[in-house]
Amino acid sequence: MKQNAPSPLVFIVEDDPEVARTMELALQSFSFATHTCRNAAELLRRLRAQTPDLCIIDLGLPDMDGMTLMQHVRNISDCGVLIVTGRAHVSDRVMGLELGADDYMVKPFEARELVARIRSVLRRRQTPGLDIRQPNPPSAEFSGWRFNPANNTLKNPRGGEQVLSTAEADLLRIFLANPNRILQREQLLGNREQTPMDRSIDARVSRLRRKLDEGGQCQEIIKTVYGAGYLFLSSVRWLSGDTGEQDAPGFAPPDA
Repeated sequence: MKQNAPSPLVFIVEDDPEVARTMELALQSFSFATHTCRNAAELLRRLRAQTPDLCIIDLGLPDMDGMTLMQHVRNISDCGVLIVTGRAHVSDRVMGLELGADDYMVKPFEARELVARIRSVLRRRQTPGLDIRQPNPPSAEFSGWRFNPANNTLKNPRGGEQVLSTAEADLLRIFLANPNRILQREQLLGNREQTPMDRSIDARVSRLRRKLDEGGQCQEIIKTVYGAGYLFLSSVRWLSGDTGEQDAPGFAPPDA
């Protein structure tokens, strides 16, 4: 680990001064750098000048619904997103995760839990399992698509590219490393903390399916096996990161 590494920067979007101050003090006591925005417009202006490691977004903002704000954030930044809100309905939680949140907390909250959730999101966004000794990790081809894990880009059969979020890329890595095998939700969650009723992986699969929506073929690639989990229905060819050529049989793809 580098010495004197900069503190993780967290933007707090919260219109309640008391709640915002509680978050600031909790994060600063654990060596996080913070900046507080009172509304959505202030956050969007700030994001054009500076990229944080994570944004904490309240859903009940005065100038824009938090769900809409999160979509704007996802369009202009690849930072982590943690929703902290008073909305406790399961439908809000599922919608938030579907729209790209990395985690969801309900008020009131314990300061230590807030810090733990942020640390967990930041750890997951450091692409676990990627061997940093490989400057050019192998790409994968499947059903006409190509995925480059070095920069999380996904190229469709027509040559168009899009960038996956860290959560989407991690999920696709697991599928690619286990083609034609039924994977339970617990396996797809990896190291992510979960509760017995955690259905967030379903939302993440749904998001990945939409990214793979090429003429409706995504349903043929990722199949739901009811009562069991998910099945990735495609052969996978791993390509050398340096040459783009197919690796020899027996090549082991990066761990998911």
